Amino acid sequence: MCVIWGIPYLFIRVAVHEMSPAVLVFSRTLVGAALLLPIAFARGEVVAVLARWRPVLLFAALEIAIPWVSLSTAEQHISSSLAGLLIAAVPLVTMAASPLLGIKEHLGPLNLAGLGVGLAGVAAIVGFDFQTSGVVPLLEMAAVVVGYSVAPVILVRYLSGVPSMGVTAVALAVVALAYAPVAAFTWPHAMPSTGALLAVLVLALVCTALGFLGFFALIGEVGAVRATVITYINPAVAAVLGIAVLRESFTLGMGIGFVLVLIGSVLATRRARAEPAAEQVELAVSGGPR
Repeated sequence: MCVIWGIPYLFIRVAVHEMSPAVLVFSRTLVGAALLLPIAFARGEVVAVLARWRPVLLFAALEIAIPWVSLSTAEQHISSSLAGLLIAAVPLVTMAASPLLGIKEHLGPLNLAGLGVGLAGVAAIVGFDFQTSGVVPLLEMAAVVVGYSVAPVILVRYLSGVPSMGVTAVALAVVALAYAPVAAFTWPHAMPSTGALLAVLVLALVCTALGFLGFFALIGEVGAVRATVITYINPAVAAVLGIAVLRESFTLGMGIGFVLVLIGSVLATRRARAEPAAEQVELAVSGGPR
């Protein structure tokens, strides 16, 4: 799972060189929905999901529609390794946002210290690359982090007990339908290269469809809390692949910042893990159609 949800940043970077973010999001969600919807229907999960259609739409917007297009747009201007490292801040934002959105979490001194250390790490990651990145891509990455952070809280608060596979399949289908008109308007004039098409297939088949099936299986084997360890390793996979495959630069600030984010995330979520509500939030944070 660390690899499956660590590689999307590399393949997004490859794909957006030849297609618009809208086309990429549409293609990825369409293929993912085509694979997962039949499974959800066979399990009888779609009816239960449609009964909660309002929070499902909100979840789809915050977890897929907004973050995916923002991430794809940002990666037209910043490296995949930088994008992956910034995503490491998601657990920090989730822990801070949960009490504000009605999830009862007790943030003690250790948790607050972790949030502070993590934010310092994010500042270090961005600070050394601010001039080359620009403000707009970083704001787009902020939208990604906020979406990935708030969506799990919506899942816990309003979709608890609803089958996860059904929620994912319906959310992907809704986003595919929403982006279809925009994708048609921005469709590439020429056929994308084999590399770009393969990148889309990997994103749809491996990072989305297989990713969800694998994550649900992992939860069944080791439990929700132990499964959340992938949250702290995905960004490292993204950074290594960006440097090794795309020859992206890796600054001292990015390295120091990533370590600080990891330490801050562990501290910020340490006590909350013992609480059932926090466990559900962590479960969702570590997953998601990244």
